[in-house]
Amino acid sequence: MNRLQGKIAIVTGAALGLGRAMVVRMAEEGASVAVLDTLDEAGQALAAELGGRGLVVRFWHCDVSSEAEVERVIGEVAKHFGSLNILVNNAGVAGISKPTHEVTEAEWDWVQAVNVKGVFFCTKHAIPHLRRAGGGSIINLSSIYGLVGAPDLPPYHASKGAVRLMSKTDAMLYAPDGIRVNSIHPGFIWTPMVQKHLSSLGDVEAGRKATDALHPLGHMGEPDDIAWGAVYLGSDEAKFVTGTELVIDGGYTAR
Repeated sequence: MNRLQGKIAIVTGAALGLGRAMVVRMAEEGASVAVLDTLDEAGQALAAELGGRGLVVRFWHCDVSSEAEVERVIGEVAKHFGSLNILVNNAGVAGISKPTHEVTEAEWDWVQAVNVKGVFFCTKHAIPHLRRAGGGSIINLSSIYGLVGAPDLPPYHASKGAVRLMSKTDAMLYAPDGIRVNSIHPGFIWTPMVQKHLSSLGDVEAGRKATDALHPLGHMGEPDDIAWGAVYLGSDEAKFVTGTELVIDGGYTAR
């Protein structure tokens, strides 16, 4: 219960799904956690729920595609908690599933604004606080589709490939500051985003069974599978880990 004792963490896209699971596990492991999301009701409810358990969690509304908002909120978090040690860039959208030649500029730009620029803005404005803290950990949520391709969701796949390489670049840039930067690459995890994706394709239960079968372990993952990876990367257990990919995918990319 103390793997992150005394650390201050920001998790973006934290109200639901993977973000929510990471907030819960990080707080349980002793971190003070800032929940950043545009889903105010769900984010406030999560903070209230965990606060009721005696955990230190607070919600901030934040649209990661707005640099001014990101800069202001990260500054408020650091001032409120007194420091910053961990940034989890989790906020993301799936976007449209069309062949590349049918994707509009607006559809492309929306995904990049959240998935790529959001990581850039949050990293940019967290770095000064992490430096003042003497180092820290940045954890970027990429995807199996930052490692391999698939014939759908072109804007999403491009964004997750970008996040993978951004992580490596920043790992090298900020290693002298004691700031570690790594990416997590989930397989299909049973979250609201995946449910919505399968719903758009038709029969959700049939889609779930077919998606389960894509993984050698025979099933999709759960949010906690990713949350524990984030706890590890945020902890001092991973003090010699930077610039790498933590693949948590049930064997999907081993094929």
